[in-house]
Amino acid sequence: MNSSLPQEHKVGPGAYFALAFAAVFFSGLLGGKEWYGVFDFTTLNGAFGKVVSKASLDDGTLTTATSAFRGTGGSGAMDGFLFALGLIPAVMFALGMINVLEHYGALRAARKLLTPLLRPLLGIPGTTGLALIGSLQSTDVGASLTRNLSDEGQISEKEKDVFAMFQFSAGAMITNFFSSGAILFTLIAVDGTAAVPTSIGACIAVMFIMKIVGANLLRLILTFTGKEALVKQPAKGDTV
Repeated sequence: MNSSLPQEHKVGPGAYFALAFAAVFFSGLLGGKEWYGVFDFTTLNGAFGKVVSKASLDDGTLTTATSAFRGTGGSGAMDGFLFALGLIPAVMFALGMINVLEHYGALRAARKLLTPLLRPLLGIPGTTGLALIGSLQSTDVGASLTRNLSDEGQISEKEKDVFAMFQFSAGAMITNFFSSGAILFTLIAVDGTAAVPTSIGACIAVMFIMKIVGANLLRLILTFTGKEALVKQPAKGDTV
């Protein structure tokens, strides 16, 4: 046996460090305007500037309203094109970071560490770990990394469907919940008690558990319907 094979697939300390960095980088834990925001994907990805969409003069005071570069009132294919155009920077940045981290062994470390967990839990390999972490913060990142894994043949058609179901349920869970849902916990009822009788942690746990439940329901359906048999087989005379 060629002695270079074990070295090629060896997972060293650098690979585990790359995996840990990727987990923190895509998780959103370091997001914000503090100095450590430079280690957060969303912070580094940034946002488009605003343009003036409306101006009015009231009592001698000029009032302006701003909007994103897409403007307001768009519709149809043209507005859809601008929406897709706005996704390109995030997808390119995410894929670029994954390629760098993959070079340092992050995917090999994820495969070794996460496969024993993700295989029985969701029926997917550990190589999906970075895409899973990224999907909790950004649907675009999760989708692009999953497509990349599929194109490289690291996940099967069935695994891709199950993983997509996990991401589809409560997509970008952390980002969307803390930007929109967290405001509910500040509401106070008439009697002075909290209007939402639970904690943020409990809500996060319920969403994450139901993501796993939904993925396993689809996994069960695909198993009973023979999803693997639906993968297109090469016809006679086709080259594989």
